Amino acid sequence: QVPLAGSRLCLYEDGTELTESYFRALPPQTELVLLGPGESWRGCASDIERLLAAFCSQQDAVVEAARRLLTDERAPHRQKLLADLIHNLSENILAEDKEDDKKWFEGLESRFKNKSSYLRHSCESRMRGYMREVSGFISNVHPAARDAYRGIIDLMADKLKSVKYNGCYFDRREKEEAARLCTAEGWFSCQGPFDRDNCPCKHSINPYSNRESRILFSTWNLDHIIEKKRAVVPELAEAVKTRDGREVNWEYFYQLLFTLDNLKLVHIACHKKTNHNLSCDKTRIYRKRKQTHEIS
Repeated sequence: QVPLAGSRLCLYEDGTELTESYFRALPPQTELVLLGPGESWRGCASDIERLLAAFCSQQDAVVEAARRLLTDERAPHRQKLLADLIHNLSENILAEDKEDDKKWFEGLESRFKNKSSYLRHSCESRMRGYMREVSGFISNVHPAARDAYRGIIDLMADKLKSVKYNGCYFDRREKEEAARLCTAEGWFSCQGPFDRDNCPCKHSINPYSNRESRILFSTWNLDHIIEKKRAVVPELAEAVKTRDGREVNWEYFYQLLFTLDNLKLVHIACHKKTNHNLSCDKTRIYRKRKQTHEIS
């Protein structure tokens, strides 16, 4: 009953429109969709699109409908989509306080009263760890330059304290500061390996959604694009040693060590431990001297 004029045949999996030659080359049992004039198909995700559209007002109904679909579904890819949908929608993503989602806090210290406070603490711990590494490198600094190196460490420590160790990066209550990492409702996306602009696997996670996601998120890394141990800290030590009366631009090194200027949030599988072969900007290691003009 579908009119021939304007009708199209597409792959169920991704919506690719078929030509006659492509159709003849398909393997047996390939699932197809026949579209009438004006109809569209964007792949198997369209199967659950109508469920997602009802998410805000009918979450329980969405989860139940997905469960019914899953019991009859046999295709592994669609089973995975539906299972993930049920897993995410069944949890209380929007809940922030412990009283509203007690299961999320299982295994954590009682002092954490809301989700943001724990994730903020986790970020602060990472930053403190970076600071300890910078401080611990002092034994490798030339003895004559150690006092100057300690002075820079103190400046960095004061700066970190003033911004609460950048815990806002993972605090959804401070979205303006965290916007470069944290999207609406607490979703984080992998920013890809250091040598790529985007994550090829499209990793994403919402640590606010459930206890499992919160634990898995702890395995994600903050990757220094210009490497901390191989490049930034040794370059800082060398700059202090060879400053020859010049003022080390410690704020540049601070940005490389502790800010999103040089940090990428990456899934553990995208964190490459190989040498990045990137170095500090030589023009920014020292502060430029102010020019003085003599009046003749």
